[in-house]
Amino acid sequence: MTQPDTPLSPQWQQPLQAFLQYLQFERAYSSKTLDSYQRQLQQLALSITDADMHWLNITEDQLKQHIIGLRRSGAKPRTIALKVAALRSFYRYLQAQAKRTDNPAQYLSVPKAARSLPKNLNVDQLNHLLSFDSNEDILACRDKAMLELFYSSGLRLEELVNADISDIDWQQQLLRVTGKGSKQRIVPVGKIALAALQDWLKQRPAFTAKLPQEDANALFISKQHKRISTRHVRERVQLWAKQQGLNQHVHPHMLRHSFASHMLESSQDLRAVQELLGHANLSTTQVYTHLDFAHLAKVYDNAHPRAKKKSS
Repeated sequence: MTQPDTPLSPQWQQPLQAFLQYLQFERAYSSKTLDSYQRQLQQLALSITDADMHWLNITEDQLKQHIIGLRRSGAKPRTIALKVAALRSFYRYLQAQAKRTDNPAQYLSVPKAARSLPKNLNVDQLNHLLSFDSNEDILACRDKAMLELFYSSGLRLEELVNADISDIDWQQQLLRVTGKGSKQRIVPVGKIALAALQDWLKQRPAFTAKLPQEDANALFISKQHKRISTRHVRERVQLWAKQQGLNQHVHPHMLRHSFASHMLESSQDLRAVQELLGHANLSTTQVYTHLDFAHLAKVYDNAHPRAKKKSS
């Protein structure tokens, strides 16, 4: 977690720090989410000029004025929504700790934002991206395994980076994945991805000479002899997209989205795709996968007992 350029006074900093520690150690939030919450709440605290004001006595009206100020300054709806979500969560925590009896952020108005659909690659583009020669060198072999696994199993970037060799069930062709909130799920791994992983594991010992003990089981490691980083993976995905002549910015999440889109197009099984992606809510999957609502309506009409048309 980062520290603000201007330090907060203890009456602002102490409750915030306790909240962040709760999210980290009891709720197992990722460092990315923790940084986001910290940033959103610090910005509000630093904007308050009243020396007598702090988290425990700020009012709903004062929070509303802060949100109005964000709107007037041109803040995007998503930015405001993140701020309000952080505030609501923080005050729920303070209520649970008996620090406040109310949640002044509960009824803050959040502007609606248009939900843009993530971009994906079509099947031909993905086949072309993955067609590079993995025998070129050890890095190409590793990268081929990473890209194949991304597309085969629809992993998030952090899930791929945190994967261990012991997470793979070679006989059942499955991978145990630790997702958001440390929730685990089991996903299938295709034969092509498994073959690429086996090729990489034959080459992996070349990078393990100085591997630290905590990274000894890491599935993907770098030539710096440590678990590969998210930044490094992003760079390698973009490098191969450029080398393969794809004239667009390609990133790991695009491979996950392509997996979801192609699975849904072929199977039309929204619930299965939700499980594979590790989405808690079905609504997330609906937006994420360019869902064809016309098809859903047809399935509903044909399957629901109260929707079936009576024969004349």
